[in-house]
Amino acid sequence: MLFSSITFLYYFLPAVLAVYFVVPPQMKNAVLLAASLVFYTWGEPRFSVIMVTTALSGYLAGLAINHLKQNHLRRLALAAGVIVCLIPLFLFKYGDFIISNLSRLLPVTLTPLKLALPIGVSFYTFQILSYVVDVYRKDLEAERNPFYFLMYVSFFPQLIAGPIVRFQTISSEIRSRKVTAELFASGISRFVCGLGKKILIANTLAEFARNLSTGGASSILSLWMGSLAFTLQIYFDFSGYSDMAIGLGSMFGFHFLENFNYPYLSRSVTEFWRRWHM
Repeated sequence: MLFSSITFLYYFLPAVLAVYFVVPPQMKNAVLLAASLVFYTWGEPRFSVIMVTTALSGYLAGLAINHLKQNHLRRLALAAGVIVCLIPLFLFKYGDFIISNLSRLLPVTLTPLKLALPIGVSFYTFQILSYVVDVYRKDLEAERNPFYFLMYVSFFPQLIAGPIVRFQTISSEIRSRKVTAELFASGISRFVCGLGKKILIANTLAEFARNLSTGGASSILSLWMGSLAFTLQIYFDFSGYSDMAIGLGSMFGFHFLENFNYPYLSRSVTEFWRRWHM
């Protein structure tokens, strides 16, 4: 399910908002967790099992690191947690690439896995890893409530395209938060702005670039126009999703940090990455 889809805009989001503001405060996290799991399960139910399993691995790794006192055991728990969390990302994203290269090197033909890439796997994997590393560095205490941690990982506004949120920045709001009229209104405004970037600008540029690439255009001007359109499409795609995620978070009382700061104005690769993933 995408933020710009009819299903999300006309059915899912209104239903979640209606239920969220009707239930008592102690039930609000349960509503958001259930909504997040439905949101992610909508396209491919099997992928939600992978996400929950990866989240459980990060949760247990954090508890183990927090409990252990000896440094070599803490490092071992960190390594185990990182490896287990990276297995799905490695398998789904790079499995066929490795198999195809091994087939060229070995005297046997290996069958490609042909696995569909789970939506948002990179974002939630790195979010879990950031938590495990922060616990190892003693920047925060491990979360003992598995439902709070699963909500941190699966919260639908930032699940499929970020922003990558550090646990310590929203842990207090997972436990208790308040949605004011001003915050809710700013969330709607930010979401609509991001939706406009996605639908009106990014999608239009994508169609323009696609027409140039499939139309057989070979002039220098056409190639440059296609490249520029694609570059701007990627920018407005990510910028739009970032705005929508921050806006949705505000509607439910969360303050997500800014994740996008004009990356194309960067003077180095490091600055580009920092501006793209603040």
